[in-house]
Amino acid sequence: MKTAVITGGAGGLGRALAASLQAQGWCTILLDIDVTGVETTAKQHPVACDLTDSGQLDAAVAQILDAHPAIDLVIYNAGVTQIGPFDELTEQTHRKVFEINYFSAAALARAMLEPVRRARGTHLAISSVAGFAPLYHRTAYAASKHALEGLFKSLRSEEAPYGVRCQIAAPSFVATNTGRAETRKDGISRPGSATDGIDVMTPEAAAAEILRGVSRGVPMIPVGRIARMGWWLNCVSPRLFQFAMDRKIRKG
Repeated sequence: MKTAVITGGAGGLGRALAASLQAQGWCTILLDIDVTGVETTAKQHPVACDLTDSGQLDAAVAQILDAHPAIDLVIYNAGVTQIGPFDELTEQTHRKVFEINYFSAAALARAMLEPVRRARGTHLAISSVAGFAPLYHRTAYAASKHALEGLFKSLRSEEAPYGVRCQIAAPSFVATNTGRAETRKDGISRPGSATDGIDVMTPEAAAAEILRGVSRGVPMIPVGRIARMGWWLNCVSPRLFQFAMDRKIRKG
């Protein structure tokens, strides 16, 4: 039985990815800061862990590897969004977004290098359209996702000699916490909470598209119609992408 570790596993996209993998016969280990309500089964093992706490992360990794020395797939899905203008963004909030979206993924990737090499497996980073293009009122979020992509694109070359793949999935808007973007004064909340989303996907639809890309070994997986259009347009004309984004999101 193949084994996948999924961070942010208690959230909408994480659980959808887990359910799809379980249907294919995988064992899934779901890491999240709060796994209340996530059932333990033969194919699903929730593990409570604050990924930004090095002690908790080390303990969770030790627990996982004790039962599963080789890991076939690690999905770096944990993250937060942050919505608001840059002139109101505090340094503390900026750093918190990076701690969750980037540094926790980097720490877990380092811990999972050898287990994934043993399985000749895959590192899959869940990025965003904001990981390859600008996105209005999301400076910290976009910066953290750009950093995440830079890490795994660079790691791809280092891990290739071990038979390991590093893939990136970039969804547009996934409806996991719709309408809950401003639940905190600093604008931080779970992804999928934006009220300015365009062509919003369900977690199940996004998970299916992501895993199709994984099975095909595609290095970059734009997820959803908007993400595919955005990827193409940003490659062809970054200026035109920015114009279109401003028109749809900033003025929408």
